Order: sequence, then structure tokens, then C-alpha cells
Amino acid sequence: MPTVPVHALNDGTSLPGIGLGTYPMDDATAERAVAEAVAAGYRLVDTATNYRNETGTGRGVARSGVAREEVVVTTKLPGRHHGYDETLASFEESRRRLGLEYVDLYLIHWPLPRVDRYVDSWRAMIKLREDGLVRSIGVSNFTAEHIDRLERETGVLPSVNQIEMHPLFPQEELRAALAAKGVAVESWSPLGRGSDLLADPAVTAAAAAHGRTPGQVVLRWHTQSGVVPIPKSADPDRQRENLDVFGFELTEEEMAAISAPPHRRLGGDPRHHEEF
Repeated sequence: MPTVPVHALNDGTSLPGIGLGTYPMDDATAERAVAEAVAAGYRLVDTATNYRNETGTGRGVARSGVAREEVVVTTKLPGRHHGYDETLASFEESRRRLGLEYVDLYLIHWPLPRVDRYVDSWRAMIKLREDGLVRSIGVSNFTAEHIDRLERETGVLPSVNQIEMHPLFPQEELRAALAAKGVAVESWSPLGRGSDLLADPAVTAAAAAHGRTPGQVVLRWHTQSGVVPIPKSADPDRQRENLDVFGFELTEEEMAAISAPPHRRLGGDPRHHEEF
């Protein structure tokens, strides 16, 4: 079983160096995939209210045979539940579906700046953490400006910002801003879902040089960038392959070549994107 490094977070908790994504699995698929992944060595599992698989994810954690306290379970607040009271109620629904006494990491899924209630939601999340129902609170798809506002209005920084990041969109400016504030970065769509990233000549050349798969090379690029990737897979062999990225190291030249321009976003722009 690979040894996965952990990242110390700014609130005293820690985050495993790689996680399992569950979108767009249904409950049955998530239950099986999560149980297999945790048994194989994953200690970070990522779901969301909008993935509609929190029930299966919770069952998978329970089925894995690994002690609950060893697994970091993440879920996310949907846009339709922004607001203080709405966030508290939505969290209780998530906790019930997950079948857990507490959630390890709770994220605001999207900032929805036009709706302008993410600060209210953040205040509710601070309360959830103070009440011991959540171990760590963070955000997803937030810009540096959104995070500056959270800090300015509440005095509390997120522990994590989960963002779209991959070699086609390396987010260097945002990552630098987050690092300056001690906010850890998780990357969704780390393998550039729907793109030709895994066929990129720089990726395939590094894979050949290290005797690894293109997917392993891209995930290694993430971990060497100091980021926690969240690759999704329901296939046990692919899960193990994705986890096995800590036994080799890319050179500086390979890292640079893999993330060379042109860059492009594959998902929504958080300054405008709305997902309820």
C-alpha cells in the first residue's frame, strides 16, 4: 500500500496528498468505489450535495473496514442553499445522508457572486466548526478576491480552496495568492477531463522516461506542485494506479514542459458561473 504524504492545514488539521473524486457516480457506484478505494489506501474522499451520491459515499466509508477517524470525508454546500440558516439546514441534510456524526471538510461549492450570500454561508460554516460538527471548513472555485472578502468580513480564512487545475490551466497566480495566505489547494478535474492532455507529447515523453502511465505523470505534476489532486475513478486498478504516484519524481524540465502554454479553462469561470 503506497505511503501518501499529508499536508498540514492552517487550522491544525491535515489533508492526505491525494483523494478520490466521486462525480458523477450514482449511490451504488459510489458505495463500491469508495469502499474499494479506502481499502486500497485512499484516506480522502470527495463528494457534494449536487453529486447526489452522499448516501453511497457514506456507506462506502463504513464498508471499507478502515476506522472512520482515519478517513477525511469532504462534502459541499450547493448554490441553492447559500445563506446562514440555509447552510446550517443543508449541512444537516448532508450529514444525515452520509450517516456520519461529523464531516471532516465542508466546502462552499461555488461563490455565486451575483447571489452575494457566500459570506453568510461562511459565517454558518464557522459555527459548524465551532460546534464540532465539521473539523475543517473551506471553499471551492473561489477567486483570491472572494477569499480576501471572507477574511476581511469574518477574520477566518478557509483551510482549503478546491479549484479547477491541471497542466492546461495551472492557476499559478491564484496558487501563489493562496500560498501567501496559507490556504491549501485541491485540484478538481486534475487529468483535464474531456481534453487531450494525456496524449500531450510532454506528458507521454515523461511517462516513457519514468516507466509510468500518462495519468500517473499528470498526477505527479500536481503533487510536485504542492497541490492535492482529486482524480475520479470507479475502477479498482485505476484507483491503485492513481494512488501510486509518490515513488518517482519529475525533473524541473519535465514539470515546465508539461505545463507549457497555451492554457485554457475547461470548466466554469467562478466570477460568473452559477450552479445551484
